[in-house]
Amino acid sequence: MSDRISFYKGHGLGNDYIALDLRDLRVYLSPMSIRLLCDRHTGVGADGILGRTDSAVAAFGLRIFNPDGSEAEKSGNGLRIFAAYLLGLGEVSVGAPFTVETPGGLVGMTVLSESADGVLMVEAEMGTASFRSTAVGLRGPDRETDGEPLELEAGDRVPIHTVSMGNPHCVVFVDELDSEDLRRRAPQICAHPDFARGTNVQFARSVEAGVVEALVWERGAGETSASGSSACAVAAAAVRAGIVAERQVEVRMPGGSLRVEVRDDWSVLLTGPVEGVYRGELTAGMAARLKELG
Repeated sequence: MSDRISFYKGHGLGNDYIALDLRDLRVYLSPMSIRLLCDRHTGVGADGILGRTDSAVAAFGLRIFNPDGSEAEKSGNGLRIFAAYLLGLGEVSVGAPFTVETPGGLVGMTVLSESADGVLMVEAEMGTASFRSTAVGLRGPDRETDGEPLELEAGDRVPIHTVSMGNPHCVVFVDELDSEDLRRRAPQICAHPDFARGTNVQFARSVEAGVVEALVWERGAGETSASGSSACAVAAAAVRAGIVAERQVEVRMPGGSLRVEVRDDWSVLLTGPVEGVYRGELTAGMAARLKELG
């Protein structure tokens, strides 16, 4: 491991990530070291880590790690924060498109603008939404769930709409949003044995024309203030189910709103703000602990 480990921290609507260059690390970034870095008391503190890598097919490669040490396929907020990280390094510029390779697919991105106080507006081509059950690893024959009931503990049943955005999502449309209900039922859905790889979970409802509210439970992270890929899944499921008639959807989450365009071919464009928090350098002691854990 290099003697000096620099990092960047940013957030998208309160969903925060640490970005660093994996090519600078001489040891494996293990699940234990990931958990240490993400710990809000003994580490830097974050909802995940964005690790830059090389790519043979895109300008940049990206690996995304959850705070529990597991790896995610894709993250809409993470990708936008990664764009802010690259902009700060001078490797991308405002208005110039670039590509990022993730385990969940290739993403085209553009930093659209930067405000006087440093808030960026970033768009990401998040790929094509798939509603096939096999795309999210749901047990049984390949199908589209479209409100299919999923049985939880004590016989509770929830109607689910599965969506893959390169990572798995399970959208549950409800009449009213309740954080306690999310905390009770979403973990059961997230770790349900019918999902081979687990799933991200969203409870959502339509509130007005073209607007959907959502609460998010992320696989590997738990309840979050916002999620970009979750917003895409919610918008795509809402359009498909006829819950919204518009294909330009505002998804409101506790941390704020994201704009999602769901095109006729079900490709999805995500647009939203990102704000840098700080750039830093790990102390020698923290670097040594990471080396021991690696």
